[in-house]
Amino acid sequence: MKASMMALALAAALGSTAFTPAWAQDYPSSDVKVMQGFKAGGGSDALAQLVQPFLAEELGVNFVNEYIPGATGAIAWTRLAKQTKADGATISITNTPMLTTNYIMNPAITYTIDEITPIANIVTDPGIAVVAKDSPFNTFEDFVNAAKANPATVTVGNSGVGGDDYFTSLQFEREAGVQLQKVPFQGDGPSWTAAMGGKIDASFTNVGVSFPQIKEGNLKALAVFSEERLPDLPDVPTAKELGYNLVAGSSRGYSGPAGFPPEARQMMIEAMQRVVDNPEFQKAAAERAMNIDFISGDDYVAMLKDQEAAYKEIWAEIKDEVKSQ
Repeated sequence: MKASMMALALAAALGSTAFTPAWAQDYPSSDVKVMQGFKAGGGSDALAQLVQPFLAEELGVNFVNEYIPGATGAIAWTRLAKQTKADGATISITNTPMLTTNYIMNPAITYTIDEITPIANIVTDPGIAVVAKDSPFNTFEDFVNAAKANPATVTVGNSGVGGDDYFTSLQFEREAGVQLQKVPFQGDGPSWTAAMGGKIDASFTNVGVSFPQIKEGNLKALAVFSEERLPDLPDVPTAKELGYNLVAGSSRGYSGPAGFPPEARQMMIEAMQRVVDNPEFQKAAAERAMNIDFISGDDYVAMLKDQEAAYKEIWAEIKDEVKSQ
């Protein structure tokens, strides 16, 4: 089937007449590339493996992942904003807060969210502190006490400078009056893997990416950074109930480059809505402890703008302290 015929067939299947002939002619007949700003095995990859099989079935196209790790996602998102053709054939997983904290913290990073087309957020993944199964830390208080007794010595992994886990580390240091040895990785996967292998003392990561290893007993969960205990981890206390005002996590969704065809964006949004409404998808998400948080279109834009403003304020408060460390 030719590309134009494929696009028009998809439009008909969706009950939409919004496709323009010019756009339809350029739409890929088989592949949509999905850029990920982190290594395989992290939060972006977990989202891709969860969502894209369902999305492929909805749209009748293949989703091909391209891993572009580095600079907490900034290499991929700079490419998305500055170099990607807006033909509907390439999208990217966009993670918060690092999507905005990258350029808030580093003036050398020049893309902004005004240069992309947010499509939809899919999940919001609470933060969690995990250690190896044979770690001497059996409780979060064990970890805190070790950090107090050994300033700047206890090693704690994060998904990269500017990510949610990095900010969680900074907030935890202030809350607990400790100083950690913060170890950045190129994504959540390498961070929790290093903790599981005993290469670092702990990892501040996210529930969705570490839950399978927690479930298998390869990682111990010490605390979750959510408002309330999680149904999937009922025995794991929240940091908040232990006296630390720590509520953090990462949201993950999809965006295109600026100028992304409105017809393609709407088609993606409608297909993603059907995916998250699918009971089979909901079951698969629950099995991975992935918290569905569907926010699409202009509402997703507003969410990113609100986060951008909030993290600008946070960074203004802590940047001098961070730079002096």
